[in-house]
Amino acid sequence: MSPVDATTNSHALPDIRICEQARLSRDARFDGLFFTAVRSTGIYCRPVCPAPPPKPSNVDYYPSAAAAEGAGFRPCLRCRPELAPEHGTWRRGDETIARALKLIEQGFLAEQPLPALAQRLHLGERQLRRLFVDRLGAPPIGVHGTRRLLFAKQLLTETTLPVTEVALAAGFGSLRRFNAAFLEAYRMAPRDLRRGEADGSVRHDPAQPLVLRLGYRPPYDLAAMLDFLRGRALPGVERVDATHYSRVIGSADAPGLLRVGAWPGGQHALRLELHGARAGTLLEVVGRLRRMFDLDADPNAISAALSTDPRLAPLLDRRPGLRLPSGWDGFEIAVRAVVGQQVSVAAARTVTARLAQRFGTPLPTALAPGLEHLFPTPAALADADLSTIGLTRTRAGTVHGIARAVLDGRVDFRAERTLDEIAARWTALPGIGPWTAQYIALRALGHPDAFPAEDLVLQKALPGDGSRLSAKQLLAHAEAWRPWRGYAVIHLWREAMTPPASPADTATRSARPTRAGTAPATASTITRTRASTAARKRIPRTSR
Repeated sequence: MSPVDATTNSHALPDIRICEQARLSRDARFDGLFFTAVRSTGIYCRPVCPAPPPKPSNVDYYPSAAAAEGAGFRPCLRCRPELAPEHGTWRRGDETIARALKLIEQGFLAEQPLPALAQRLHLGERQLRRLFVDRLGAPPIGVHGTRRLLFAKQLLTETTLPVTEVALAAGFGSLRRFNAAFLEAYRMAPRDLRRGEADGSVRHDPAQPLVLRLGYRPPYDLAAMLDFLRGRALPGVERVDATHYSRVIGSADAPGLLRVGAWPGGQHALRLELHGARAGTLLEVVGRLRRMFDLDADPNAISAALSTDPRLAPLLDRRPGLRLPSGWDGFEIAVRAVVGQQVSVAAARTVTARLAQRFGTPLPTALAPGLEHLFPTPAALADADLSTIGLTRTRAGTVHGIARAVLDGRVDFRAERTLDEIAARWTALPGIGPWTAQYIALRALGHPDAFPAEDLVLQKALPGDGSRLSAKQLLAHAEAWRPWRGYAVIHLWREAMTPPASPADTATRSARPTRAGTAPATASTITRTRASTAARKRIPRTSR
């Protein structure tokens, strides 16, 4: 059976006719959803590869880079498969394959054997391996190994990091093992990717930032993402302007700075600049940013699921590039959620900024103008006197409670947890109700199906006629939106805060193309307001 036949039976690939059309047209919407392998050259490519397309008779399709490499193909040096966004459908939600991939991305298999991963997911080892082969065309170890090698390939191509640091960044414990794995997989030594190193003309300068490309599938509304983050940016910790997001990361002993903006030239990628980040943290930093900026989402899959609802269809047409704005740190998002109860976004930002300045870790030297301290750790807030920054006793107690719960493990931000597990753990804490738990799942973990049904704006926005649904009615209606309810939340919140369009604006918008990847998106701020209703274990909903 050919690779195409084997994977088609498990629905891991799009229809082969679609793959062929996407390959020939270099359709960026399918980037990362499959890979093209050319038998005559032994190379595998992204669907967007600029090389002349090979004959169909020489092409095999694979559902993942790991599957193509497992079949003996090497990554193309022109289209660079390491730049392809991940398959967002498999890596999102509560399915076992998604939870397993999250653990692998966090480096689980670098420290634990495959049986431990299977046990963590409550599966047998053979069952887990079969699931991966059916969906991804490669076993878990193959997926883990390919991920490390492709990240190393990106660092070798885009940076001047020494090879020893590249090996460390990619999760290899020794340079010898890294060289051997790279040579076996790609039939070249790591240094062969470097230009000018042989004659000594390339030297790594630690004072210069590392620059990495973070790819995504279009369309992507970066302006809307930055607007959302700008309204909540904490002075001293992060800064957001019209084109870039900047933030202090790391620890007081080893602080770093990151800056994210659009990649020049209209390419489907963000440009990441990293200052001071240790090599061993690079993979984690990139993973956090991909989640924070929602770079692995598949807009086609999301639109297909939500556009069947007549209320959501026009919103998706108007804003096809809208993504879930997550946060850099889960604890920080949880604290923001509590501080923001019953107050506006601006007021919540002011109080949280005070908290960060009073209890955060100051840096010996500002890494950039206005970026001078780290957000407080759970240990710093567990017993802090929060009355000095303007928090009420009740909210201060809730912040103390979540800080202590994070420290003793009652709650965490483990990405592999199901939505039900997340909600159950957080609502067990005093002062945390269903809305706050779902908000944390949405913003701290980027869960695509998180849904705060108690939200007043959602209850009013869905009918669109001035009436209001109950939380129970809203949940029932949203059942058809699974597993992408979180995206419906973002669209409805944004729509509720968008001024009504004038007739001229409406006519102009109706004339715009709406095919995914071509429609321009607006850049207004994603905000929302919430009613101040109080009940036991239910958080009043305010704008955060």
